[in-house]
Amino acid sequence: SRTISKCYVQVTGMTCASCVANIERNLRREDGIHSILVALMAGKAEVRYNPAVIHPAAIAELIRELGFGATVMENCGEGDGILELVVRGMTCASCVHKIESTLMKTKGVLYCSVALATNKAHIKYDPEVIGPRDVIQVIKDLGFTTSLVKKDRSASHLDHKQEIRQWKRSFVVSLVFCIPVMGLMIYMMVMDSQLSDAHAHHNMSRKEMEALHSSMVLEYQILPGLSVMNFLSFLLCVPVQVFGGWHFYIQASRALRHNTANMDVLVVLATSIAFLYSLIILLVAMAERAKVNPVTFFDTPPMLFVFISLGRWLEHVAKGKTSEALARLISLQATEATIVTLGPDNVLLSEEQVDVDLVQRGDIVKVVPGGKFPVDGRVIEGHSMVDESLITGEAMPVTKKPGSTVIAGSINQNGSLLISATHVGADTTLSQIVKLVEEAQTSKAPIQQFADKLSGYFVPFIVAVSVVTLFAWIIIGFVDFQIVEKYFLGYNKSISAAEVIIRFAFQASITVLCIACPCSLGLA
Repeated sequence: SRTISKCYVQVTGMTCASCVANIERNLRREDGIHSILVALMAGKAEVRYNPAVIHPAAIAELIRELGFGATVMENCGEGDGILELVVRGMTCASCVHKIESTLMKTKGVLYCSVALATNKAHIKYDPEVIGPRDVIQVIKDLGFTTSLVKKDRSASHLDHKQEIRQWKRSFVVSLVFCIPVMGLMIYMMVMDSQLSDAHAHHNMSRKEMEALHSSMVLEYQILPGLSVMNFLSFLLCVPVQVFGGWHFYIQASRALRHNTANMDVLVVLATSIAFLYSLIILLVAMAERAKVNPVTFFDTPPMLFVFISLGRWLEHVAKGKTSEALARLISLQATEATIVTLGPDNVLLSEEQVDVDLVQRGDIVKVVPGGKFPVDGRVIEGHSMVDESLITGEAMPVTKKPGSTVIAGSINQNGSLLISATHVGADTTLSQIVKLVEEAQTSKAPIQQFADKLSGYFVPFIVAVSVVTLFAWIIIGFVDFQIVEKYFLGYNKSISAAEVIIRFAFQASITVLCIACPCSLGLA
């Protein structure tokens, strides 16, 4: 008896179905080649050959002569088939043992484990020898009912709706509270400049006096040391810190638990420190009953959160768009197939509806007019027109007659066809496309990996810089107080020099943190 071996060849340069047909037609003529099957999307050919006559390297050479790139794939077996089943009717450990031992004795089953608690069976088999329907039959013959684990076909893991909602909410909350804070800030700035002008000229019109008084309202102290401006800013800042920053805090804590520092850590650091520092300085001012209102940073957190949550929201919207396309592709797959048994002269003996995952290679599948092709295959009987626009984009239906190839997911139009399954499960063209898109989504662009790596170093670096700034200013201050006095305007003469220095140093180091925080690198 002739031994038949099987090898896989990676084929590059195929552009369409006619390339596939070309390779298959030419190789079938060669001596020693028993059969050949080419998958266009996966770019691989499966060749059965007689090792006494021809060897894989020669097969690859034959394909190369046709003008394609070809390399023999080492140890790429078909990959074991994996089957996940729900088994009902097991009562005790001996049932489990009975199923396992019977399956392991079955030819073609490589591995099998049955869990009594979850009613699940996990089976690995060799698709060349045995198929999923045979395995299910074996278990049924033992007296148990069994069914496939229902796969989630809706692609819900690709859905970004929830993230889109959460970041949108984050953004809106931050924005609502950010606008008044900004308004107050700008108003104060304008008033301050008018004030200094007025003091310079000493002649003020009545209108200017009124403007001044209105700005004094904001500077007016509700309690000693607590101005209206600072109080309002504080009130507006709290909700942003809590609601706007909620997701950032969660993500940052996760990152820190794993000893990594990402963008979220920086955002949280900068906003929290700015917020806490402002709060503490307010409390100190109130305790001191300060006449001059302290400089606070309550405007920083809302503005940062606005920009960053806007960025995240847009990012997820973009991701959601590609995922939507994927989900549409996945929804094109047929869920069921009609398998028929043929007698001599292609007489229909019986037919049964099965889940599309149970179709085995070599099965004869019947496709009625208007039906979807459940698997890739080759027509063995019937004539029809088929709409393949989902893959090829061509609007006109394509004629199919015995010997033509059909693509899973395309729609049969007017005639009934019998096809022989050539690619099933994860090997169908549609599954390959879905896999490619998924891989493209999960893989990062090199520049993105680089940015992630940088931000890993960037965070500790910025923290270090701001700490250095803090100490540098403290040292400068104690060495030469004049410099600090020059830059730290409007400080209260009644507080000690040491305190002035420390306040100024803090202000400088927080400024460093806040400016570096929404670093353009991370945002981009």
